[in-house]
Amino acid sequence: MKLKGLLASLAVAATTMAVTALTLDRLFPPDLQRYLDRSTEVVDANGRLLRAFTTEDGKWRLKASVDDVDPLYLSLLKAYEDRRFDLHWGVDPLAAVRAAQQLAERGRVVSGASTLSMQAARLLEPRLRPGSRSFTTKLIQSARALQLEWRYSKRDVLAIYLTLAPMGGNLEGVRAASLAYFGKEPRQLSAAEAALLVAIPQSPERRRPDRAPALAQSARDRVLERGLEHGVIDRPQFEMAVSRPSPDRRLNLPMQAPHLSAWLAGQSPGTVVPTTVRYELQSTLAQLLRDERGQFSDKAQVAMVAIDNRSGTVVAWLGGDDFFGRAGQVDLVRARRSPGSALKPLIYAMAFDDRALHPDTLVEDVPVRFRDWLPRNFDRDHQGAVSVRRALQQSLNVPAVLALEKVGPLRFLSTLRQAGVQPGLPPGDTGNSLGIALGSATVSPLEMAGLYMGLANEGRFALPQIRLDQPRPEPVKLLGSAATWYVGDVLADAPLPEGFASLPVALRDRRIAFKTGTSAGYRDAWAAGYSANWTVVVWVGHADGTPRPGQLGRLSALPILFKAFGRLPGEDNRARPAPIDTIRVASYRELPPRMRTLGPTTDSNGGPRIAYPPADARIEVAAREAVSLNALGGQGKLRWLVDGRPLDGTRWVPDGVGLVRLAVVDEAGRSSAVTVRIERR
Repeated sequence: MKLKGLLASLAVAATTMAVTALTLDRLFPPDLQRYLDRSTEVVDANGRLLRAFTTEDGKWRLKASVDDVDPLYLSLLKAYEDRRFDLHWGVDPLAAVRAAQQLAERGRVVSGASTLSMQAARLLEPRLRPGSRSFTTKLIQSARALQLEWRYSKRDVLAIYLTLAPMGGNLEGVRAASLAYFGKEPRQLSAAEAALLVAIPQSPERRRPDRAPALAQSARDRVLERGLEHGVIDRPQFEMAVSRPSPDRRLNLPMQAPHLSAWLAGQSPGTVVPTTVRYELQSTLAQLLRDERGQFSDKAQVAMVAIDNRSGTVVAWLGGDDFFGRAGQVDLVRARRSPGSALKPLIYAMAFDDRALHPDTLVEDVPVRFRDWLPRNFDRDHQGAVSVRRALQQSLNVPAVLALEKVGPLRFLSTLRQAGVQPGLPPGDTGNSLGIALGSATVSPLEMAGLYMGLANEGRFALPQIRLDQPRPEPVKLLGSAATWYVGDVLADAPLPEGFASLPVALRDRRIAFKTGTSAGYRDAWAAGYSANWTVVVWVGHADGTPRPGQLGRLSALPILFKAFGRLPGEDNRARPAPIDTIRVASYRELPPRMRTLGPTTDSNGGPRIAYPPADARIEVAAREAVSLNALGGQGKLRWLVDGRPLDGTRWVPDGVGLVRLAVVDEAGRSSAVTVRIERR
């Protein structure tokens, strides 16, 4: 009976202790806030750090897990700090007994029972500071360690230590220290490097390698001796490691894509922001821009954005050099500037899509007055009768304005907006100005890249994707394949400026369609181009808009564009075959009459106007149901086009859902167009 009573008492005591522990755990859960208050990290497409930011309390505190560090480091850490870490429940009973004996014999804490779990608990709560070695503090640490191990796995507990371990100055955690002292992530540490990172947290300020390299090296060697003693490293590894000097300086953490990183960090503070940027391409093109900028006597800034056409993702984002210099933090990839002539390919593409123009259409490049405006070419000269092909290749202004008059500036701006661009207009401009053809509407290099990527992708437009944790923008079909093929064919055969023969190695290996632009007053120099796989946009100028007299886009920006293509990965350079609805002629005389010549519109109100469907309409149809198209005005027989493809008659059966572009053209070549959305009923 006495035995049963004893067992019952023990059971009650055990139950009471368990309930008490559970209650205390629920009432006083571990505070993980310090662990969660981490540095914002912006990383590339493969998780490589582009740039990090200090926490609100000024610490470099980068999240680190077991998978982020070299296994050798973990082995040395356990050998030196907590050999029984994988066996105990947060408190090592053997070490505790030893420490208790020393306390009883000497009346003070001498060493040693602090486990990695207890250190993790201490790092979570600053009040359990390292300098406090009282029995009460150790008791609280022990309780917190047991609590951590009860709630979390061994890997989770290690992650807390790896993230918060003090590493000298404002460095916390093994990743921040590895980057600052060795310039690399801690996934592949040498024995000497791993041992140093194990040693520093014992006395982080006294053992800072950048201030006391000799003390740091001595502490490191003691860790190596412990590793040799316990078989973590062998004698050759030991000898090699102790022969290595300790680093004596602190390095800057990675600073790739600083403008992009600052922008994204503001959107998601305290998190890891995954981008589509490719670290190697980013760093390679950044070096190219530094080299090129060094050749400018006026220290003009250079911005560049590079896009992978296949995935629609940004692979390099260079918002300008000298980030910490005067106006250096202005992100010139997102800054809207006058594009000069760089939007002309889009104007011609829309006219091609309407079947109002063809690359072989003849146009008179002569002085033409548009109300009170007389546009001139950059050289103040005119070339007379030229083909549209030549007009686009030579960036002639009057033909581009004539083309925009035919397309309509309001419609052109509407198309840009559907492509994701938000063009800026001068004060008081309603968007009906033909000056848009020559750069009066501002766009950013990022938006320009999206437009040229759309030309490369057969008229499917979307802003490029930059964050991997957000869905890719859905492309919108705004131009037909034939229209974009015409533009690419024209631009890929554009003559190179004089003196370029020794430059473009990339052009001999790739088929690049390119266009340049220069804004009024020589404030902005542009070059935009695309190949089968890549789109690149380059901008050169001053962030404050200071003019650069004589610096045209073809002189300042185009050479950089070619060199950038030379640094991008290879690709399949087979030219895209011409779509079946392209018109191939030997002379403009073989074109349909309405497409043979381009001149000023004499009667702006005489062209056709789409009566149904109205612009931006949503049309619900059943499968195989026809939509009746109706237009008013125009001369002669009217022809309808659906996404650039001719339609026989006026009854149209949509073949799917989504945005569709409808255009109507009369025999005089005048046209109008609307975009509608087809939905299933």
